[in-house]
Amino acid sequence: QVQLVESGGGSVQAGGSLRLSCAASRSLFSRYAMAWFRQVPGKERDFVAAISWSGGSTYYADSVKGRFTISRDNAKIMMYLQMNSLNAEDTAVYYCAADGRTTAPIVRLTTTVSDYNYWGQGTQVTVSS
Repeated sequence: QVQLVESGGGSVQAGGSLRLSCAASRSLFSRYAMAWFRQVPGKERDFVAAISWSGGSTYYADSVKGRFTISRDNAKIMMYLQMNSLNAEDTAVYYCAADGRTTAPIVRLTTTVSDYNYWGQGTQVTVSS
């Protein structure tokens, strides 16, 4: 069982930056595609960014492209989301997720919530304008 734990959330003013981290409990994580999603109360969980098992491929939602950067360090069993130029619309609970059904060397980046079978507990990001 892979466990994921997010950290790094908090409150920031518009235009500011935050870096989210996702720690995995097992090295098995290094073979999975990973992603970040976010959710606001009363709305569906939305895709933010995804990264392949090697880190060689990434994909972003249009709303964050050019502002957010997803990365991973398999040696440390960590994934990151660098968020710059934050605005109020970025306020949400951010979740990291792993696609345990897509393992190395296959490269598949999906934006669908149901394609990810491991989830963290979430970390709150609040951007004030």
